[in-house]
Amino acid sequence: QVQLVESGGGSVQAGGSLRLSCVASRRINTFNGMAWYRQASGSQREFVASISNGGTTNYADSVKGRFTISRDNAKNTVYLQMNSLKPEDTAVYYCTADEYFSNLRHWGQGTLVTVSS
Repeated sequence: QVQLVESGGGSVQAGGSLRLSCVASRRINTFNGMAWYRQASGSQREFVASISNGGTTNYADSVKGRFTISRDNAKNTVYLQMNSLKPEDTAVYYCTADEYFSNLRHWGQGTLVTVSS
């Protein structure tokens, strides 16, 4: 069973920064890419950023230029550096990992980010 454990969430004022970490129980280069999603209270879960094994990144328009996704294969960890945070970034952030050759996506338990104005 794959485990993804997120950390780094917390409360910050608008304009501040946080770095989220996601540690996998398996070598992350055995997954077909990893990503971050978020879900605000009362809203649907939405895509934030993704990174492929080759390092290709994609971002939601709402976070481009402010968030950076990265990976450290040696530590089996994916990061989400969040700068210039806005109150609308408040959400539970989830790490995901996709299996090759299937539609299976693993999810972490989430970490709460709260941005106050």
